[in-house]
Amino acid sequence: MMTSMNTTGIKQLGVRLVDGKSNLTVWAPDAEEVSCKIVPTGKSLPLNADTFGYWHGETDVLQAGDAYYFCIDGKDYPDPASLAQLEGVHGPSALVDLQYPWTDGAYKPTAMREWIIYELHVGTFTDQHTFKGVIEKLPQLKALGINAIEIMPVAQFPGDRNWGYDGVFPFAVQHSYGGAKGLQDLVNACHEQDIAVILDVVYNHLGPEGNYLPSYGPYFTDKYGTPWGKAINFDDAGSYGVRDFVLANVRMWFEDFHIDGLRMDAVHAIKDFSPTHMLQEIRQLTDEIIAERQQQHYLIAECDLNDRRYIETLEAHGFGMDAQWLDEFHHALRVAVGEERTGYYKEFTGLPHFAKALEKAYVFDGNFSKHRQKFFGTSADGLLGEQFVVFSQNHDQVGNRMLGERSSTLFSPNIQRLLAFAVLISPFTPMLFMGEEWGTTKPFPYFVSHGDEQLIEAVREGRKKEFAEFHREGTPPDPQAESTFLDAVLDWDEQNKLTHRQLLSFYQALIALRKDLLSKGLLTREQLHVQSLDEQQSLLLQLDNEASDEIVCLLNFSEEEQVYSDVLEGDWTVQFHTEATDWGGSLNSTTANALEEIKLPACSAVVFAKTSG
Repeated sequence: MMTSMNTTGIKQLGVRLVDGKSNLTVWAPDAEEVSCKIVPTGKSLPLNADTFGYWHGETDVLQAGDAYYFCIDGKDYPDPASLAQLEGVHGPSALVDLQYPWTDGAYKPTAMREWIIYELHVGTFTDQHTFKGVIEKLPQLKALGINAIEIMPVAQFPGDRNWGYDGVFPFAVQHSYGGAKGLQDLVNACHEQDIAVILDVVYNHLGPEGNYLPSYGPYFTDKYGTPWGKAINFDDAGSYGVRDFVLANVRMWFEDFHIDGLRMDAVHAIKDFSPTHMLQEIRQLTDEIIAERQQQHYLIAECDLNDRRYIETLEAHGFGMDAQWLDEFHHALRVAVGEERTGYYKEFTGLPHFAKALEKAYVFDGNFSKHRQKFFGTSADGLLGEQFVVFSQNHDQVGNRMLGERSSTLFSPNIQRLLAFAVLISPFTPMLFMGEEWGTTKPFPYFVSHGDEQLIEAVREGRKKEFAEFHREGTPPDPQAESTFLDAVLDWDEQNKLTHRQLLSFYQALIALRKDLLSKGLLTREQLHVQSLDEQQSLLLQLDNEASDEIVCLLNFSEEEQVYSDVLEGDWTVQFHTEATDWGGSLNSTTANALEEIKLPACSAVVFAKTSG
C-alpha cells in the first residue's frame, strides 16, 4: 500500500463551530497579514501564522449565520472554504453550523452491484427548484425501483441557474437550492427510504465568475490546460495546499453530509504527475473514513481515456476508483438505434460496437481510433461489470445536443423501450436520467445565470462553435435566458397521459426484472455471452449461473420484424417482452412462443427463461 504524501495534517478548512467557538483556518502562503472581518460587528480578528502557509484563529464572536470576509494584506475576499454564500459568489461568506439531527444511524447503502442510479438536477427536477422539491418526489423514485440518486453539482455558482459545473465555492451548497441544511435534509430523507446519495463534484477546474482562489495562493498552474480554463495545481509548487483543500472537501461530504458516493467530473483533466496521484490520495482518505465511520463510501470517475488504471486497486498501482462512466456504451447504443454519425458518434459502427461494449466494456481497447488518429485504450478484461456505469441518456449526452432533445422526441416508443432494455439488461451498473422513465418531452439544454456580460457572450459563442463541429445548422437556445432554464423543468403531470403512464409501467417492470435476475446471479460479465446475428441486425445474449438458471435475450435493432430459427433448444418461456401491450406494444404480455421459430417485431427485445430441474 502506498503512503499519502500529505504531511500538513490539515483536516478542516474555513470556519467551523466547535463547542460554541469558531475555529478559523485559511491557507495563504504568500500573505504578510491575514485577519477575519466579521461583518455584523465590523470587528477584525487577526489570525496567527503557522507552518506551510496556514493561518489560524479562534473566536466566540463569530456565530452561525454571521457574515465574514478574510482580509489578505488589506483586501477582503470570501472564504475559499465558505460553507454558504447567502449574497452570491461576490458577497461575504456566512458561517453554517453543520451539526444535524441525523436519523440514519442504521442505514447501510445497497451494494453497488445492485444500484439503479437516477441522475437528477435539483434546479429542474421540480418547479420548486430546491432540495425540498426532490424530497417530495422520493416516494415516486422508490416506487420506480430506484435505490441510488446522483445529484448534479451543488457547489455555489453565479446566480440561481446553472448545470453546476461553474461552481466556485466547493464547500458551499448552492443557496437557492436550500443550502447545507437542505442537502442534509435530502440525504437523511433518502436514507430513510433506503436510497443512496451520490454527489457530483468537480475537482478538475473551477468556474470563472467569483473565483477568488488565486488571491489566496497557487491554486492553479500554467503547466497544463483544460477545456474550461487553467488547470488546478496538483503537482506544482505549493500544490500541497491545493491537495489539502480537495481532501478536506471529500471529508466534509462524507462526514458532515453523509454522502454515500462521489462522482468526480472528468478526472482525465486532473493533471498530476506526483508520485501519489490526487485520485490515489482521495482513495486513501476515503478508506480511512470508511474505517472510522464503519460505513461504505464509493468513488465514481468520469473518464474518457479507456484506461483501466483508474479503476484498478491501489495494490495493483491503480487509482482506486470504484467505478467509471462508460460513454462508449452510450455512443455505440445510440448509433445502433439510428443516431446520426457526426461529432463523437462518427467512428462508432452501431451494432458491432455495441456488441463489443456489452462484452468488453471498452470499444476502443487498444485498437486504432480514426477520431484520435492513434491506437487507443486498454483491455477491461477481469474488471467487474459493476465498475462501469452505463446509460442511454444523461445530462451531458442530452445537453450536448443543440436543442437539448430527449430520446422521447427523437425516437419512437418502441426504440425508447429498446434503449432502456439494453441498459438495464446489461452486466453493468445502470443509470437513468431524470424524467426518462416516463418519456418526458422537456428538453435539457445548457443554461447559466452569469453576471459578467463578457462571460455571457463567450458562453453563447462557445455553444455555437461546439455545435458547428457537429455540423448542426441553426442557433442553440440562449444559455443565459431564464426561459431556457424554465423550459427544462420537468412536468410531472405528463405522467397523467396514457403513453407516459405506459412507459413508466415499462420501466418499473424492467427494473423489477433486473433485480430478479441479479438475485439469481445472472447479470455478470463472466456469465454473459454475446452473439451477433448480422443478417437480422440482432443480438443474442446468453446468461447462466451455477444453479443452472439460464436466460436468453434477443434484441432486434432492425426496422423490420425478424424471424429466428434454431436459436433455442429445449423448453423456454417468455419472461419479458418490450412489445407487451401493457406498455403500449403490439403483443399480448402472456404470449410465450419460444418454439422452433421466433418472430420478433422491429426494434424490440424479449427475454426467455429456462430453469433446469
